[in-house]
Amino acid sequence: MAKITILGSGGFGLSLAVMAEKFGHSVTVWSKFQSEIDSIRAKGEHLEKLPGVPISEKIVLSSDISCISECDILIFGIPSTFVRSVAREAKQYINDDMIILNTGKGIEDGSLKFLSDVLEEELGTEKIVVLSGPSHAEEVARAIPTTVVAASKNIKYAEYVQETLSNKVFRIYINNDVVGCEIGGALKNIIALCAGICDGLGYGDNTKAALMTRGIHEIACLGSAVGGRLETFSGLTGIGDLIVTCTSMHSRNRRAGILIGQGISPDEAVKKVGTVEGYHCCKTAYELAKKIDIEMPITEQLYNVLFRGYDVRQSLNILMSRPKKHETESFFKMNLD
Repeated sequence: MAKITILGSGGFGLSLAVMAEKFGHSVTVWSKFQSEIDSIRAKGEHLEKLPGVPISEKIVLSSDISCISECDILIFGIPSTFVRSVAREAKQYINDDMIILNTGKGIEDGSLKFLSDVLEEELGTEKIVVLSGPSHAEEVARAIPTTVVAASKNIKYAEYVQETLSNKVFRIYINNDVVGCEIGGALKNIIALCAGICDGLGYGDNTKAALMTRGIHEIACLGSAVGGRLETFSGLTGIGDLIVTCTSMHSRNRRAGILIGQGISPDEAVKKVGTVEGYHCCKTAYELAKKIDIEMPITEQLYNVLFRGYDVRQSLNILMSRPKKHETESFFKMNLD
């Protein structure tokens, strides 16, 4: 049995809490908002994020961040935009023995740093593991078989997470390609937003298949340019996560995209759906691609829709009218370089 503390009482954080408690671990969940904790306790579930999933009384809920001080694994289960600020708040309670496990997906605005680098910078520890892969909270919490990847620069920390959190319904593979896993987990949300837009426009399977295929190509181009391994993008944190996020109505990114495709403004769509990581990631990925001179046409056109007021059909026409080229041309150029 391990002592596990989860920062964040959103859907995925709570789903991990429910699963870990069910398989014998001691679990604490921290929320910045006491009102959220009171609501969960009063109703026995999180009606907004995980309706119908009972939250066991054995799971400790706290709004005091010092609750992390004695845990074995500290899980950051919060949106990417708040990772640095919460890390700063938590730092004084971190001890040398803790494994830090991050489930957030994104690239930090401004610095364009990956979240594992943000955590290492703020917490001063190398014991950082990234958890990524096709894993909707709604299914993890209901013990539906799920497979993910734990990635760390030092594989022994990933192995510890694998050994501790794996169970008969939650299988964990390990990887030391942290950059590749983070890029795949973050950028798939961009493509899922686009998939939703296509659904909202009433387009069919041909369009979505093309989008997902060219989308993983685009993700792999950027990912390999910043140090990720190409084979990572054909795995669970690449094509696996892309499939589940582009095709499921559990995906907030896809749901927001559907609204945009139906004519609702991007800002209003995000407000209606809630946390939409692809919205923020589109901006940072676009800026990172420009910085290192990588062509990302799908990301660029989504950026135009989200932040420059382009009509979605206008952006689709731009994509479909691009100069003709070889399917793997960008990889040829990378290999020559």
